[in-house]
Parts: sequence; C-alpha cells; structure tokens
Amino acid sequence: MPARTSSPIPSALEQLGSPTDPLTSSDVADLRRFLILVADPRDARGLRYPALALLCAAVSAVLTGARSLIAISEWITDAPQHVLGVLGFAADPLTGLRPVPHAATVRRLLQRVDGDALDAAISAYLQARTPPPIEPDAEKAPVRRVIAVDGKVVRGSRTATAAAIQLLAAMDHHGVVLAQRQVASKSNEMTLLAILLGW
Repeated sequence: MPARTSSPIPSALEQLGSPTDPLTSSDVADLRRFLILVADPRDARGLRYPALALLCAAVSAVLTGARSLIAISEWITDAPQHVLGVLGFAADPLTGLRPVPHAATVRRLLQRVDGDALDAAISAYLQARTPPPIEPDAEKAPVRRVIAVDGKVVRGSRTATAAAIQLLAAMDHHGVVLAQRQVASKSNEMTLLAILLGW
C-alpha cells in the first residue's frame, strides 16, 4: 500500500538528503557524530540493534513530528529500506532486508538512556547546524548573545506513583536549544540555572 501524502516519511527523507546526491560536511552536520557519545545502557549480550541506529531513528522520528513512543516505533516501521540503512540498521545476510526493532525494544532503550547525555548530544548537534554569528563591526558596540531560559513540565510524564518531569532549557534567539537539564524533585529551577549555563 503506498504511503499517504501526509506521511512524515517524505519530510524525513528531505532531512536525510537525496540518496543520489551526496551531502558535503558544509551542507549538514552528521547526527551520528553526536549521538555516538551517548552510552548504551543495555547489557552487551544478545543485542540485535545498535543503540546508535535506534537513537538516530528516534530523533529522526521526533524531527518529523512523532510525539510518543508509539509514534516513534511506527515511524521506524514505516521507514524505507534505504533510510534504515542511512540510520545504521544492518541488512539481514539471507534476505538483504533491514529488519526493524519491535516497539518494546525502542521503548526500553529510550526509557533507560541517560536523558542529560541525550540532551547534550542533540543540543551540540543543533549548535553545529547553526550558522556562525556575524562578526561585529569594530567601530560599533559589541553584539551580545541573548539566551532565554524557560522551564517546562513534560506532558504525560506524571503517573500515579511519580511526579511530572520538569525540564529547564536555555535557548538562543535562533531557536537552538543550547542546554537542557531535568530539575530534581527536591530542587528548583534557580539552583539548576548556574549548572545549566556552566557558571
């Protein structure tokens, strides 16, 4: 069955680039260079899917509009074979097809991965894609970098046994998240601000 015209897969392919026209390093920052620094929390025995491929797929799914673990898994399941190859999924030696992970595999990894390390990797990726600031004219006043800091509660994170997850993020005025950290349950945003900004 052909994909609907409203499918998020075409927009993902635009982000990944054309398979026939290779991208240069000046065109795009490779997400894998940043996500490889996020440690795999799983036991090394019996792993079928590398954490790097799963994380790249999850981030790609979110970039194209996925807002839940189910939506992320559906995006991965619907991704074309060449996209799975770009993301790092290996082909089966017998069939030549790239199998996709079960939704539970994706969920377990995303629940166990270090959230701060993942935030730092994605923030570094977004900063690498941001054009360098324009050099100020020596005769004019120096250009100041403006940073906005805001706290948010993660929708759907509250459960019967756990309080909602609170995040504090710093963003520049180009829309790039510079850093993001989870606010500890016994703390507040002001105590985390100095850590977030590296003071």
